[in-house]
Amino acid sequence: MATVYYTASTMDGFIVDEADSLDWLLSRTFDPGGPFGYEAFVADVGALVMGSATYEWIVKNQPGEWMYTQPSWVLTSRPGIVVDGHPVQTFDGDIATLHGALLEAAGDLDVWVMGGGQTAAGFVAAGLIDEMVVTYAPCTLGAGARLLPIRSEWELIDVDRNGEFVCARWRFNKAAANIG
Repeated sequence: MATVYYTASTMDGFIVDEADSLDWLLSRTFDPGGPFGYEAFVADVGALVMGSATYEWIVKNQPGEWMYTQPSWVLTSRPGIVVDGHPVQTFDGDIATLHGALLEAAGDLDVWVMGGGQTAAGFVAAGLIDEMVVTYAPCTLGAGARLLPIRSEWELIDVDRNGEFVCARWRFNKAAANIG
């Protein structure tokens, strides 16, 4: 079981553009069943956590029933953010406390830190991320939300190609970051 930040990024390190658009990502060729594909990844996920911007993006761009069967949390201090019928919990507090609940909910499976770089940065700062899996698209945006807006050290442990993307799995180097 691991806590994994699984996401996509442009070559210059952005996950959404200034208009919160993923057009740069959704217009590309990628095999969900191929190397580093979504299907294999999500099959090993037992719980997920995201920031409020990611949750709101999902609600706006993929309305309807909640698409995940795994226990899900949104980091937010805003009450009433969760759409009626979505089995999603909110959390506003110490990430280490939430991490224990995420691990318990995930059981023998992984925890997915989903979407936003700010959320992932909080987990990295607390030394709670084990791996980061990034599919890098062949484009740049020049601005937008950063992949990971915190200084950190990583070790490359695997790389492959899927469609138009270069995919990489990184292990967080807690020793270099002087964490745990």
